[in-house]
Amino acid sequence: MVVDGSVKLENGIIVYGQIKGSINTKGPVRLAKNAIVKGNIVGSDIRIAGIVEGDISSLGQVTLLKTCRVKGDVTYKKLIVEDGAKFEGKCEIVTENSNIL
Repeated sequence: MVVDGSVKLENGIIVYGQIKGSINTKGPVRLAKNAIVKGNIVGSDIRIAGIVEGDISSLGQVTLLKTCRVKGDVTYKKLIVEDGAKFEGKCEIVTENSNIL
């Protein structure tokens, strides 16, 4: 399945297909191994196994699994990067005054 446009939710989302646009939610975001997002991702807890071309922002934890490819910056409170994950960008820790959600 391909979604052409941004997705804005109050709850979480699990992506198995492709989204050509940003994801913005107050809930968790999960990207399956074959998922592709060409846009920014904002969520409370983000777990990436697929491909992201865009920035990732979370007030919680960001996990980059060994199968992922991320090209963009990551803003997080806690970051986990598995051995084998491919990441090109910069990392920034969330501060107390951050307003990313």
